[in-house]
Amino acid sequence: MPPKSKFTKSEIIEAALSIVRLEGFGALTARALGTKLGSSARPIFTIFKSMDEVQQEVVLAARKLYTEYVNRGLCQTEIPAFKGVGMQYIQFALDEPKLFQLLFMSEQPQNPDVMNVLPVIDDNYSQILSSVQNSFSLNQSDSEWVYRHLWIYSHGIAVLCATKMCTFTIEEIDKRLTEVCMAVLKEIKGGNRND
Repeated sequence: MPPKSKFTKSEIIEAALSIVRLEGFGALTARALGTKLGSSARPIFTIFKSMDEVQQEVVLAARKLYTEYVNRGLCQTEIPAFKGVGMQYIQFALDEPKLFQLLFMSEQPQNPDVMNVLPVIDDNYSQILSSVQNSFSLNQSDSEWVYRHLWIYSHGIAVLCATKMCTFTIEEIDKRLTEVCMAVLKEIKGGNRND
C-alpha cells in the first residue's frame, strides 16, 4: 500500500500555482514546491508521478482562472460582450502577469498562422466568437475577421501590461479598444475588408 500523502492534490496545485504567479513557470521545481509546502519534495510524489504532471495541472489551473475572466467579460451588460472579453483579457494580464505569460506568451509546439492561432491558444474561442456575432450581427467569416483584429490589438496591450513595458488606465484601454473596433467594423460595413 502506498504511503498516505501529507498534502492533498489541490493543496499541492495551489502551492505550485502560487510559485508560478510570483516567480514564473521556470521557478516551479520539486525543491521550490517542497519549500513552499514547508516540506521536502517527497510528499509531492505520493500524489503526482512527476513534475511534468504537476506542471500540466498548473497550466489547467491557470486556464480555469483565465476562463473566469472570459466569463466575466461575456456577462457584461453595459458594453458589448466581445468588448468585455477584450477588457478582461487585458485585466488578466494586469492581475496575473506570470500566468498570462505562461498561457499566451509561451512558444507553441506547432506554429499556427494568424488565421488559426485563436482556436489553438484559447479554449474559449467558440464562446468568444459567438459574442462577436451576437454583439455586431455579423456572419461567421466577418466575426472571425473582427475577432482576429481585435485580439491582435488587445494582445499587444496585454503584453505591454504583463511585461511592465508601459501602463494604461482602464479608461485608456476602453477608449483604444472602442476606436479599433469601430475602425474594423467600418471596413466591414464599407465592403473594404481585406484578408
